[in-house]
Amino acid sequence: MTCKAFLFPGQGSQSVGMLAGLGKRYPLVTEVFAEASEELAFDLWQLIQQGPEADLNATANTQPAMLAAGVAVWRLLEQEGEEPPAMVAGHSLGEYTALVCAGALAYRDAIGLVADRGRYMQEAVTPDEGAMAAILGMEDAKVIAVCERSAQGEEVAAVNFNSPGQVVIAGTAAAVRRAVELAKSEGAKRAIVLPVSVPSHCALMREAAEKMATRLSAVNLSTPSIPVVNNVDVSIETEPDAIRDALVRQLYRPVRWVETIKFIAAQGIDTALECGPGKVLAGLNRRIARDMSVFPVFDEDSLQNAIKK
Repeated sequence: MTCKAFLFPGQGSQSVGMLAGLGKRYPLVTEVFAEASEELAFDLWQLIQQGPEADLNATANTQPAMLAAGVAVWRLLEQEGEEPPAMVAGHSLGEYTALVCAGALAYRDAIGLVADRGRYMQEAVTPDEGAMAAILGMEDAKVIAVCERSAQGEEVAAVNFNSPGQVVIAGTAAAVRRAVELAKSEGAKRAIVLPVSVPSHCALMREAAEKMATRLSAVNLSTPSIPVVNNVDVSIETEPDAIRDALVRQLYRPVRWVETIKFIAAQGIDTALECGPGKVLAGLNRRIARDMSVFPVFDEDSLQNAIKK
């Protein structure tokens, strides 16, 4: 008998046209997006189906779009008879989706919350001030050392430990560029500046975190009905105030995804479903926990394949 976890992707997995097939086949999917649209006062489903891509990729839109996508897949799996998982986790923004699906956070509350989260993040830096880059083929400790040597009084840090040999860094644009060049010279297989305007999970997000703390204090949180492994501490919190605190710190602290997946695997989880568009988390998992089977769910074929497992 398999023991399952559900995983929820974050920003970067979105694309124009995502979940189109599921939306045509299952009214539940578009109903989930209609709920979100009421909260946002614009048609979120139309945005993800028709774009433009630049608008979908604006972080204040991406975040509710990805949350709605994850919740839609979650509810669809429930509708199709899938048993609740033993554990859930989400990558960065996906942690909010995990909390919704674990019953700790109301869906409509979460939609407004993550839209504001996106706005706070964008307001914390000017459009050209921050940057992020992916460093591939370099050990974590070396990436951290590269960032320390490249800072030169500015901010640059390792912020997403996504898989062995894949670390994302973030900070001021100039410091990130210095780190990219140094990483290349120090033996990284690749070092690529990412097409994002918000340097997530670094100290530049402290202002956004302060706003988020105030915003979260006004939102009702409950004890999750399913254990949620958080990003910032790789731990399971049950008290609402502890969950709030972890979400606030998550904005300016690293996403410890490798440790998160190893923690989940250590609990006896042998199968995971990636709930939402794309296959990013499944790809990362192959490098973290090879014995854990991960099934992305994003269209009719992948849905049926996952249900059979």
